[in-house]
Amino acid sequence: MKTIKTLLVLGLVILAFGFQSSKTTITVKGSDTLVILAQRWAEIYMKQKSNVSIQVNGGGSGVGISALINGTTDITTSSRPMKDSEKQKLKEKYNSNGVEIKVARDGITIFVHQSNPIKSITMQQLKDIYTGKTTNWKALGGKDQKIIAYGRENSSGTYQFFMEHVLTNEDFAPMVQTLPGTAAVVNTVSKDKYGIGYGGSAYGKGVKHIAVKADDKSPAMEPTEKNIKSGSYPISRFLYMYTRVKPTGEIKSFIDWALGKEGQKLVAEVGYFPVK
Repeated sequence: MKTIKTLLVLGLVILAFGFQSSKTTITVKGSDTLVILAQRWAEIYMKQKSNVSIQVNGGGSGVGISALINGTTDITTSSRPMKDSEKQKLKEKYNSNGVEIKVARDGITIFVHQSNPIKSITMQQLKDIYTGKTTNWKALGGKDQKIIAYGRENSSGTYQFFMEHVLTNEDFAPMVQTLPGTAAVVNTVSKDKYGIGYGGSAYGKGVKHIAVKADDKSPAMEPTEKNIKSGSYPISRFLYMYTRVKPTGEIKSFIDWALGKEGQKLVAEVGYFPVK
């Protein structure tokens, strides 16, 4: 009898181990802008697919792309397009330029403290602040107080996008304080009466959003779905997933689901905008 019980227990252990080992693990790494959305996707998808485990990590778009090149992640999330130099590295290692998938739309939002009287800002004024040419809110019609500018670390896709599209590839001023993630930027600006920051639209809670003008003659635009889809909001962008090669199996199923009706509904719930 003891032998039979032992065999039954052993059989259950083997079955349990077999069940665990049959799970497919998908790793997702990259953009801090996308990490909240990727986590929501993973959470809901895993409830529907018990045989899939999805591990989501941030660290920045550059970190995620490096992990994709090094073979340590299945999917990279990125808030900027991959650079030609990064595609070349993929080509050399995997004979592939990688696969780019647009998964959401976003408008880089400009955050200030809720007490800040400024309602709009031009692209040139933004550039002048972050390159150090404008240092006092008085120059923008605000109080006679020093501007405290906050930004992202250089591994961030949002940092890269902002540098290219707002600073027109000029360097950030040394006085710009870099913070690890948009959540940290928003949290800091919410406590700093004279602070200004930028980041993905989904993070803008507890701060004031200021409208952005393409130039002095253009209307001030809010980062709404209509303005972002039409491109009339001056700092509109796509958010991406990348894989090394054309996705197959469970990775493809997960990406297809994220692009489908349910996945794109979560895009809107998180605070970004559907890609379709």
